[in-house]
Order: sequence, then structure tokens, then C-alpha cells
Amino acid sequence: MKKLIDILDFSEEYLKKYSFSKPKLEAQKVVSYVLKLDRISLYANFDRNLSEDEKNQVKILLREMARKRKPFDEMESIHKKDDAAAEREAEDHRKKNIEVLTKSIDYLKEKGVENPKLEAESIFAHVLKTGRMTLTLNFRREIQKEELEEIRAMLKERAIDKRPLAYILGDEEFYGYTFNVDERVLIPRSETELLVEQCIGLLFGVEEPVILDVGIGSGAISISLAKQIERSKVLGVDISDGAIEVANSNKELNEAHNVKFIKSDVFTNVKYNAFDLIVSNPPYIPTKEYVELMPEVKKHEPKMALTDNGDGYKFYKQISSEAPDYLKSGGYLAFEVGHDQAIKVKGFMEESEFENVVVVRDYHEIERIVIGKRK
Repeated sequence: MKKLIDILDFSEEYLKKYSFSKPKLEAQKVVSYVLKLDRISLYANFDRNLSEDEKNQVKILLREMARKRKPFDEMESIHKKDDAAAEREAEDHRKKNIEVLTKSIDYLKEKGVENPKLEAESIFAHVLKTGRMTLTLNFRREIQKEELEEIRAMLKERAIDKRPLAYILGDEEFYGYTFNVDERVLIPRSETELLVEQCIGLLFGVEEPVILDVGIGSGAISISLAKQIERSKVLGVDISDGAIEVANSNKELNEAHNVKFIKSDVFTNVKYNAFDLIVSNPPYIPTKEYVELMPEVKKHEPKMALTDNGDGYKFYKQISSEAPDYLKSGGYLAFEVGHDQAIKVKGFMEESEFENVVVVRDYHEIERIVIGKRK
């Protein structure tokens, strides 16, 4: 029992046994007092780990309250404490911690990291087990030596090794869900959320749609569709064993019971041939552009998920050509494409006798999605 939420639950149950009239409120007062946090911010820090000393302080206060049958506000031993001195100590911690954060932001900025403030705050919030928006509420306590060492190590990874923040933190948000990510898979991009949004719209009114996701990576598209369309069945395929492992971990993390992942080189191991939708965000960066990618991407993200080692159109041609054999009549094929690729991909789909092929622009007015319907 280490996390803040566990301590709160334990404290509430403990005080219930001794018939305190408002055990939940009393428990919150005790824990917020020990952690030097505002009571309102406790649940924003629910997954913060408590030190042994902090847990012992909570237990001592609970025992004293139970023995004296007094609520928190009437505890003489607490009110005898020098509240002014405690407040000064908390303010000293806050100033020192803000100074450390400011220096960290400057360090990332000097090393050419984009959004240094956002990334430094994200690292601090991750280590201190709090949300970024409530970070400064945790600055009223001393940051422990072990925590500072972890923060420094992460800052160095980001600034010197150019390792993407998502890999450092181990997860990334996509379509409102959290996904585990590491160097075996691409980091989900926000622009791909538009592809998911379009697919959901395509399947509106289909009672139990069957979906195929070609090239799953972290499983972000497959799992988001499976969660958003509860009565769907989703099959995701990828040639990478590592990607399948990560995707399966995200399936469990997000409790997506209606999705399955298998190893397959595009359609090689796909046996079903009546999908309502085939969706793909394949490797589409041409070789000549790959060599010019920023170091965060080129050095750390998997090459096979970024480029087809050619002109960027290999998988669009193959999937467009073979997809009709795996779609039911009236089924859809939906792609995410790179900049300036939409018209050519539209042509591949029309050559394969897809009809009503449309190009959808993203929120930056870039032609990002191509969708067609099987005759």
C-alpha cells in the first residue's frame, strides 16, 4: 500500500471503525496535512507514491485521533505546531523547486528541444506522480534526491540523446486513450486521430462492423476504433513481432476485448474476406526524405514503420490492389497519406475500381486522408 489513493482509502476505513462522523473528510485532512498538499488537489495526485516516513506520520495521527476520539481540527498536538514555520518551510521548497524547473527549461531550450517548457513540466510531473496542470501544487514539499536524479537522467536523454519524450515517459495519449510506446513502434501522432474519426463516421449505422487495420504499430488505430465502436470486431496485422507485443499490452491496458492482433505481411495471413472497413497508416516517407528527418525520429523511431525504402507508395499500391478481395461489397478502404501523396493514392484506388474516392484535409488544410468504397 504505497499510493496516495490507497492511503486515503485505508485512513477512511480506519476512522469508520472508530465511528467518526465524517471519516472521508477527516482522512483527507490528515493526508493533506502530512503531504503539505491542498485537500482539493489530493485526487489529482492519486497515483503518487508515499515514502515510509509519510505513511508512518499518517498512521501516528490516525491512532492519536482514535485514542482521543477527537476529529483532526481538535487535535491539540497538531495545533501546538508552529504553523507559521511550517508555511515558511513549504514556501522555501516551492521557490527552490521552481528554480530547478526553470533551469531545466533553459537547459532543454539551449539544446534545441522544441516546447522546452511543456517537456520539462511533463518530466517533472511524471517523476513526482502528478498531473502537469497540478505540478506546482506538489512544489510545497522537498523533491527527494532520488527524484532529482531521475529528473536529471530524463532531461539528459531528451537533450543529449534526442530521445523523444513519449519514449522517455513510456506512454502517449491518442484519441483520449493512453498507449504504451517504446522504440519498437511509432509514437501515435495527433493527425492520425482524424483517420479514426473518419472511420467511425464511415461505419455509422453498421450494426456489427468487422474492421481490418493493416500495420498496427502501437495498436492506436485498432484499439481506438474497438473502444469507440463497441459492437465491432477488429483485426490488426503487422509484420513486426515487437509491434504486436506492444499492441497486445495496449489491448490489455485499455481493456479492448473486441480486438485481435496477428503477425502478417499485409494480407498474407488474413483469412477473412468480408470486412466492412480496411484502414491503414502505412510507412510512406520516401527514402530521399527519410535521410533528412529530425534526429528524434530518425535515431529512435523504427525505420521499417516510417519508410518503404522507395518512393513512399509501395504499400498504397499493394493494399489498393489487394483490398477488394478482402472487402465486402460496399466496404471502405481508408488511408492516411503523407503531404502531396493524396492525388496519386486516389489514382491507385480508382485503378482498383474503388468508387466515390475522396480526399479529406486535416485541421492544417493538408490533404491527409483518402477514402474509397468498393463497388
